[in-house]
Amino acid sequence: QVRLVESGGGSVQAGGSLRVSCEASGYTISSYCMGWFRQAPGKEREGVAAIDSAGRSNYADSVKGRFTISQDNAKNTLYLQMNSLKPEDTAMYYCAAMAYGGTWYGCRSLAEGRYTYWGQGTQVTVSS
Repeated sequence: QVRLVESGGGSVQAGGSLRVSCEASGYTISSYCMGWFRQAPGKEREGVAAIDSAGRSNYADSVKGRFTISQDNAKNTLYLQMNSLKPEDTAMYYCAAMAYGGTWYGCRSLAEGRYTYWGQGTQVTVSS
């Protein structure tokens, strides 16, 4: 059974940094396309970052240059390092996995419809 568990959220002042983690069980993350999404109150969920089986990444324009997605295959854990945080980054952050892996462009998609497995989310709050 595939299970994704996020952790590491919290409260931080604008300009600060946080790293959220997603520990996977039931499968090997290096073999699958993975991504981070977020949902702010009253808004739709949006894709933030994605990574393919070769470690290549894709980012939403709003976080490019500030966020970094990475994975530790030995720990079977996905990370999202968030720097220079802004109040508009406040949201529930979710990790997600597709039902397949690969290195094609679709594996780095930020479209939530492509993702099959989801974690329960971790809250990130950025104050001004």
